[in-house]
Amino acid sequence: MLDRPALPVHPDLHKVPLGLLASLKAARNNLLEILPYIAVKQPMVSGKTGLRWHMVMDPEAIRRMLLENLDNYPKSNATKNLLKPAIGNSMFVAEGAEWRWQRRAAAPVFSHRNVTALGPVMSLAAQDCCDRLAHGGKGAVNMMDEMVRTTFDVIAEVTFSGEGSFDAASVHNAIDAYIAEAGKISLLDMIGAPDWIPRPGRLMSGSAVRDMRRVADTAITERKARGARDIPDLLDLLLEGVDPETKRSMNTAELRDNLLTFIVAGHETTALSLSWALYLLAFDPAIQDRARAEVQSVLQGRAATGEDVANLPFVRCIIDEALRMYPPAAIVSRTALAADTLCGRDIHPGDTVMIPIYALHRHEMLWDDPDAFRPDRFADRKAIDRYAYLPFGDGPRICIGASFAIQEAVIILATLLAQFKFHAVPGKDPDPVMILTLRPEGGVWLQAEPI
Repeated sequence: MLDRPALPVHPDLHKVPLGLLASLKAARNNLLEILPYIAVKQPMVSGKTGLRWHMVMDPEAIRRMLLENLDNYPKSNATKNLLKPAIGNSMFVAEGAEWRWQRRAAAPVFSHRNVTALGPVMSLAAQDCCDRLAHGGKGAVNMMDEMVRTTFDVIAEVTFSGEGSFDAASVHNAIDAYIAEAGKISLLDMIGAPDWIPRPGRLMSGSAVRDMRRVADTAITERKARGARDIPDLLDLLLEGVDPETKRSMNTAELRDNLLTFIVAGHETTALSLSWALYLLAFDPAIQDRARAEVQSVLQGRAATGEDVANLPFVRCIIDEALRMYPPAAIVSRTALAADTLCGRDIHPGDTVMIPIYALHRHEMLWDDPDAFRPDRFADRKAIDRYAYLPFGDGPRICIGASFAIQEAVIILATLLAQFKFHAVPGKDPDPVMILTLRPEGGVWLQAEPI
């Protein structure tokens, strides 16, 4: 029997305060390394590393930031500097009235009816993944690569209906190139340098950004000329979107920026959630067997569908627990516009206020045995404080595609479990590393045994 660690992989949080240069090194190598050990023990931690900063882990204070005093905590300048070159002023980055009208115009795209209608695309991609695994031989498989391919197949199909004018491979390569070059915090961000001072990494990523925008612009222009399909996809729905209050619709640039946001977020975060879920199931075979029993009783040998999701509650709990332990957006950052008080501490205008979701999800005052893999935590979701669990954020700016992501993750994971047993590969545990998102560094290498 293999020797296994007592707990799934997790980084050791630092116990000695980091200075400016140490913080910069940590932020560029792995953002989780900036988190102090006390972040999982105290409701709030503050300090100064060039800029005044605060980390907030108290659910009531987070509720104030994300709901009650939302407009006082826009996305931080560092976040905007990282993302704007790629996704412009899309609803993920926009603030105030600009964000509100875009959100209202796009909301119908992710209605329950539209998300449910996309289920067959997810089922087909899940079965295609199973077919690749079945024909791949008996060697170890990097399931991270498989999940990225599978979720990208889904987002490309539901966005562009498989049209030849959309070069999915070019966009995928451009996304990876942008994250590699531009997704790291700069010293200029850490010390609060003005936005107009160029960040070198983002200058080097210019060709990747141009490639993404060119492909998206071409697809939008051609779709406008040709008109909507009989069965509308996400691009059709976005083109039809109108803000019911202002009657404003998106121009080509706004469509492009939001489309790229959906493409990046719509495959990356779900691929990560599935990769971590598969790692955890290989780590704990008993939980994997229990999930498989549920899946087989429902699916009876076929791929999962959107209609099956409600009948797979334990699979959903596994996805939720993977999102708790390894949230894709593990740290979110805001900049305070006006004075405020959080957890009894003064917040000054210009302060950076972070919600370290990774630490929140492992906080000792909020979770029992927080570093352990226990999907049953989510058997009764009403027992969990709403602002203690934030894989998709919350408040008015909660992720617009959350229901899409959950449906897709359950369909793919259930389909895989119905057809394969997954075994860990000794010496191949992934390292949790966050640059823009929390990725399993080194991949998720598993043996996929056909059933």
